[in-house]
Amino acid sequence: MSVFDDPRDHPGRVAALLQATSGWQRLLKLTPDLDDETVAALVAESAKIANQIVAPLNVAADTDGCRFEQGRVITPDGYSEAYGAIAEAGVLGMEIAPDHGGQGLPIALQAACGPFFEGACPAFMMLAGASRAAAHLLLSVADEETRSTWVPKLVAGEWGATICISEPDAGSDVGRIRTRAERVDGTWQITGQKIWISFGDHHVTERIGHCLLARTGGGVGTRGLSLFLVPNLRDDGAQNGVSVSRIEEKLGLHGSPTCALSFENAHGILLGEEGRGLPQLFAMIEQMRLLTACQGLGVAARAADVAFAYAADRRQGGAPNETPVAISTHTDVRRQLLAIDARVEILRAAILELAVSMDLARRESDEAADEHAAFVAWMLPMAKTFGAETGFDVASAAIQVLGGAGYTKEWPVEQALRDTRVLAIYEGTSGIQAIDFLMRRLWRDRGRGLVAFLARAKREIEATRDLDLSSADTAERVIGHFERLSAEMLALEDSPRQAEAGALAYMRAGWCAVSAMMALRLIRTDPLAPIGRFRLHALEAEIALYASEAALPLDLVDPA
Repeated sequence: MSVFDDPRDHPGRVAALLQATSGWQRLLKLTPDLDDETVAALVAESAKIANQIVAPLNVAADTDGCRFEQGRVITPDGYSEAYGAIAEAGVLGMEIAPDHGGQGLPIALQAACGPFFEGACPAFMMLAGASRAAAHLLLSVADEETRSTWVPKLVAGEWGATICISEPDAGSDVGRIRTRAERVDGTWQITGQKIWISFGDHHVTERIGHCLLARTGGGVGTRGLSLFLVPNLRDDGAQNGVSVSRIEEKLGLHGSPTCALSFENAHGILLGEEGRGLPQLFAMIEQMRLLTACQGLGVAARAADVAFAYAADRRQGGAPNETPVAISTHTDVRRQLLAIDARVEILRAAILELAVSMDLARRESDEAADEHAAFVAWMLPMAKTFGAETGFDVASAAIQVLGGAGYTKEWPVEQALRDTRVLAIYEGTSGIQAIDFLMRRLWRDRGRGLVAFLARAKREIEATRDLDLSSADTAERVIGHFERLSAEMLALEDSPRQAEAGALAYMRAGWCAVSAMMALRLIRTDPLAPIGRFRLHALEAEIALYASEAALPLDLVDPA
């Protein structure tokens, strides 16, 4: 069976790729109640729930959107019922410990199943994503009373959560945050404004907890920031000084209300240590970056399904005296479909590799855990960035396959394009991720994550040699090129402005190297081998281009 005849069995692909993921068998051993048969059933059931409960919301989410009436946000019909249904199915707490209401499954299973939901209705799932990330944050830094009160409610879908960082004059530059928290009569009171808050207000859940950065004491910059949980309602049900100023009119994600919030002496709960807000927040940001990658994958996979189905059904060309042929028989269309499928499956394989390492970093001990943690830190900026780009680029490529039909609202791929454009912006823009990848992961960490990757890549190459020597050699050249480029970028540590000019190109070269490793994995995974070979074919030229861009002379971008 060729990939063009493949019935688009995404659960089957997930199960096959998990089997091939390094560390997966070790993770199964560390999770005694889990086996491959159970995993396959969970993945298949997740796809079914996403299609039956979440996907029907997507059209209304886009066309009806959200409304701001009398100071409150009104979401599309069906949101509350659907949110309760996915909560009851365990979707909101899949990887949360059972003593806090979850299923206690590995993060890897959330990463395997989550894209089905994200692709079904990405706007609706913005609430679920923020609430899951908040649960991780509270488990990491909140006191026992707050954890035991809030996390089970978030998992049950009764309460929701947001992440409140940005302000009108403080976006990525969080050191300029002005929102203040003052201790009054033994309680913290927060006053200020926050913007770009997804699901900052709604009626889907009974209560909303805002995970918020505010300034305490006399510290300046990020050192003066503390982390708080600020409920929209107090324990007695009274309003807590949180109000909505407006909701944004956006290009896409119309079914996700993006709110500007005002806090006026709102009572908050200090999370963790005062003045340590930003480093503590990374427990949530790590989850949000993985989520962004899963959002991109979910939408890309859905768009790919539409492109393949349309190409099989749409008939154009062939002999004029015969029945027109399906456009999927034309070589150029087949090339486009292969390129789409390759982007999707490379990303899926990379996300699974990352998520398994996130699990093992928590479950292994000592040196093994350190290796996984270094790899996770190194991979997250790329997963976030190229998960976002894959979602948008595949949606665009699907429009091209559909031609004029794809540009119309009759087909869902134009919505996918609009919905995914923001993924490369929130949770840290691509440029910010690139600077993190260069300055923290290469310079500050002395390339520990890079070393971990190279060791994994070498094992993947050796495992493929007997099966496909040519592909193994190609991947080895691509990854070797990136290793040499990394040495060059490391030598620029004393020239940070020069290095910054090439940071994004350097990270793109890193994704080429990761893609080469994942292409080998696809080659060893039926029926994905043709996709892996197709993607690998172009990577040598791509990494050479990015290596050249990484060496861009500073005076071209900074002539002053």
